[in-house]
Amino acid sequence: MLRINREIYLNQLVNKQNNGLVKIITGMRRCGKSFLLDPIFKEYLMGKGISENHIIKIDFDERRNTKYQDPDILDEYIRSLIVDDAPYYLLLDEIQKVNDFESVLNGFLHINNLDIYVTGSNSKFLSSDIITEFRGRGDEIRVFPLTFSEYYSVFEGDKEDAWEEYIIYGGLPKVISFKSESEKSKYLKQLFEKTYICDIVERNNIQRIDILDSLLNILASSIGSLTNPNKLLNTFQSNGFKDLSINTLSSYLKYLEDSFIIEKSERYDIKGKKYIQSPFKFYFSDIGLRNARLNFRQQEETHIMENIIYNELLARGYNVDVGVVTIREGDAKKQTEVDFICNQFNKKYYIQSTLSLSTHEKTIQEERPLLNIHDNFKKIIIVKGDKKAWITEEGILVIGIFEFLLNKNSLDL
Repeated sequence: MLRINREIYLNQLVNKQNNGLVKIITGMRRCGKSFLLDPIFKEYLMGKGISENHIIKIDFDERRNTKYQDPDILDEYIRSLIVDDAPYYLLLDEIQKVNDFESVLNGFLHINNLDIYVTGSNSKFLSSDIITEFRGRGDEIRVFPLTFSEYYSVFEGDKEDAWEEYIIYGGLPKVISFKSESEKSKYLKQLFEKTYICDIVERNNIQRIDILDSLLNILASSIGSLTNPNKLLNTFQSNGFKDLSINTLSSYLKYLEDSFIIEKSERYDIKGKKYIQSPFKFYFSDIGLRNARLNFRQQEETHIMENIIYNELLARGYNVDVGVVTIREGDAKKQTEVDFICNQFNKKYYIQSTLSLSTHEKTIQEERPLLNIHDNFKKIIIVKGDKKAWITEEGILVIGIFEFLLNKNSLDL
């Protein structure tokens, strides 16, 4: 079996050890949350000298553990296993299957030598749940599908071949184990319909599945395009959905975000230093799922590359917005866009994504918004291919997509 150690998330778990909070591993279904907990984190603990009888692991998906879905039985069982003052590590997979799991976990926090780690699935366990139920006692670790670097680490072939597959089938870990294109596409399409859509419908008691389906198709067809609920509502109404309300559409968008299928990127006025409430952009958390939604049509590499760059920045821990720069042209003002502003602590980068800078005119077009940002943070253009990084005459760093994706320090070249 192929093994990817997901070091970026293992390091987060290690850094959060024994911090007095419940470590809550979230993310879309099938992105690797359970595998991160066991074997990756469990093996790390054992490698550091923690004995196996001080690592308590329960997978609530297993039939033999059904009785522990009763909170009182679970509570009594866990406490019975803690028989000395040495550190214990509690690893609970699919915690949402436990009735009243919030109170059980909060009770475990009072056991001083117990460090708690849990995973939960989308249908009943979202970021919004964590904020509401744990009230500062939970510490979320968000897991994303495989980055290109993770994908390529086990791919049998060169970077170009890996890229061609990745931009079609994405980074859900199971996908890479399938050998044929038909198996990959079948898996992704069934996963979308039988798991993700069913989760959303069940959790939110959705009656208009036709609206949800159409909304997903619209978003998949327009990744990286500016939109908002009003614009989407107009599209629906022009296609005969006259009874659809703006509130319903807004709710459905929120459900898709909560289930980690899509990510919303806000627009930020760079000169005015303020957020613009509307419109905004949506990207898919996994490009393979997006393509499966469209039956693997509409393979516009420019938009797909932009989506992959966005996901990579999120996986590296950046806050990512869309930048807006106002440029004066004579007496008129014109708004131009910077694809991404990413922030992390005291670091900030402005990034443009384009397939190539094949002409002088194209270079000027991509540079122009960046050159109208008057601060000293790094400005970067990412282009397709395995190109060596260079600096333009205007002082902007240009790097190839492979350098960006495969070098975790690429933004600081």
